[in-house]
Amino acid sequence: METEMKTKNEEEKNTIEVLPEECIANILSLTDPLDSCKFSVVSKDFCSASESDIVWDHFLPSDLISIISESQSGSSLLATSPSKKTLYLTLSDNPVIIDNGKKSFQLEKQSGKKIYMLSARDLSIAWGDTPTYWDWITLPESRFKDVARLRYVWWFEIYGKISTRVLSSNTRYAAILVFKLMDPDDFDVIPVELTIDKSEDRISTKQVWLDPNFDKERDSELLGLESPKLRSDGWLEIEIGEFFSSGIQDEVIQMGVVEIKAGRTKGGFILEGIEIRPIN
Repeated sequence: METEMKTKNEEEKNTIEVLPEECIANILSLTDPLDSCKFSVVSKDFCSASESDIVWDHFLPSDLISIISESQSGSSLLATSPSKKTLYLTLSDNPVIIDNGKKSFQLEKQSGKKIYMLSARDLSIAWGDTPTYWDWITLPESRFKDVARLRYVWWFEIYGKISTRVLSSNTRYAAILVFKLMDPDDFDVIPVELTIDKSEDRISTKQVWLDPNFDKERDSELLGLESPKLRSDGWLEIEIGEFFSSGIQDEVIQMGVVEIKAGRTKGGFILEGIEIRPIN
């Protein structure tokens, strides 16, 4: 029995190996980037086919050129990438700045799903154009030209919008607030509210701490609130909420970060943006 199974497996392997490389590439293009890389160890023919532009062009978004061609770095990347796989890996490791510097775009490495970050310049910030309350500074660790620094406000309110039309279809996304704290004022004792609306319908709301060093003497209900995590790029992040992009309907997602009830000033908050990334 064992000998028969071994013989059958060898016959199937030999059958696969006689397929033309282009045929193998077409088969691999129906998988995903992670599985394609796994199949590359099957044989030399699979390894060669897994590097093919046929495979990696299928993993790149069909509207990629329209997304990044207006960006100087994006146009350069399109022109100089020696292969579709190189282009894919570069886009998964390095966000491209688009929309006149207001957004960034990249790919999720394992799936090829789209990731966007809306910069602080692309968000609606209450009193954001009043230097007394907010100013704009440059930080070398930011992917964007400038970020918004909160000097002080009583009315803390930030909103961002994105259309599901530009996102990957049939995908669940998380909206992530990306920020820093520098000598923060009162974020350790005042929670903020995070909201997600889809086409003006509220689908998510919660209270969180923005200061990871929040006051541990608060009541037990507040102690259970989420607090931010440190990212690999040195920024803090906290999830605003989740939503589903069906690809069937074009829906507007609005994300909110609000604290307007405490009647206390807040400061020392530096906003890079809101990241929209797929949930695995």
